[in-house]
Amino acid sequence: MPTTPLASAGTATAAATPAPPARAAHAPDAPRGLKGVVVAETALGDVRGTEGFYHYRQYSAVELAQTRSFEDVWHLMLHGTLPDAAQRAAFSARTAEARVLPPAVRDALPAIARAGASSGPLAGLRTALSLAGATVGFQPLYDIGREQRLDDAVTACALVPTLLAALHRLGRGLEPVEPRADLPYAANYLYMVTGSEPDAVRARAIERYLISTVDHGFNASTFTARVIASTGADLAACLTGALGALSGPLHGGAPSRALDTLDAIGTVDRVDSWIREHVLAGDRIMGFGHPVYRTEDPRSRMLKAIAQEMGGPLVDFAVTVEERVEAVLAELKPGRELHTNVEFYAGVVMELTGLPRDMFTPTFAAARVVGWSANVLEQAEDSKIIRPSARYVGPPAPQPVPDAPEA
Repeated sequence: MPTTPLASAGTATAAATPAPPARAAHAPDAPRGLKGVVVAETALGDVRGTEGFYHYRQYSAVELAQTRSFEDVWHLMLHGTLPDAAQRAAFSARTAEARVLPPAVRDALPAIARAGASSGPLAGLRTALSLAGATVGFQPLYDIGREQRLDDAVTACALVPTLLAALHRLGRGLEPVEPRADLPYAANYLYMVTGSEPDAVRARAIERYLISTVDHGFNASTFTARVIASTGADLAACLTGALGALSGPLHGGAPSRALDTLDAIGTVDRVDSWIREHVLAGDRIMGFGHPVYRTEDPRSRMLKAIAQEMGGPLVDFAVTVEERVEAVLAELKPGRELHTNVEFYAGVVMELTGLPRDMFTPTFAAARVVGWSANVLEQAEDSKIIRPSARYVGPPAPQPVPDAPEA
């Protein structure tokens, strides 16, 4: 890139356009959205979009979801290893103990739920989690050691499902359900939301969904958490920032919207006409397409199998819609591959487990908070603050400041 000699800036008159500063002139260009730019090294996992594969540490995320418990994967993300029997028992006991809300936080939840009645539990969680961090006494990451950071991470991740379930129930005029230490993470979450203990099939289905969404590369919310962590802020601040990023419709999405699509289609005989109308109009078909995967989303493939294990008319209809969407797209837009993403069958699975639709995205957050926390802990090991540059493109500076208008 050509540069302007520094001498020209020093000899420019007030009326002339000054040369850009040397730092800006030499700043490297980056694609919009930082697409493809490597901003850090991580040992937590990766997404290989062209292969349709992603992993947590050295293990396939899908295989973990099929074979291990949520607590096992939580331990893996925070501690770097899958637990043995003794470690599993100790970790499960520690996380179950941390589910109970501090009294000051519990007392504040009705007001938070009322204030955010129109926004839902995810918006309320930002306030509640920030309050919980202050109440528990989270200290800046910069000022504490690794063991205290780990302890804070366990506490925060354990509190999130309790906060979400309580905010949901309060928003519906129901009393919160206290967590049970005898239930695993996933079963306890369903219990706190619905008020009844789930059977083994529903509990395991939601557990596999939660495991499959713990982490997924340097997405916007994960990167936000790491940027905040790089400042040395406390863990609650990092997670609250990540929640703010997740709330954006371009990031968090909503599995409920995929179910809304099924509702809008209604019956099998309307599938093709509905799809054709919306594809030709250029509308987005909710639950299809992903910015990273260029093949089938492995999360969707696994969740489809879970849905088919549970069975029922909704599952049969969803499978039909998936098949017809792909067929119509192949006809109308040849060469453009578009497959179901995680949201499509996630919505089906969560519906079958009894979760209300306004809890679909909060449930995603109840899983992803573990991935955010692991990323925060990893970032906290690096003392370098994340401080990129921007290229100024406004009016040339400096220009004379105009006189203030007379009164």
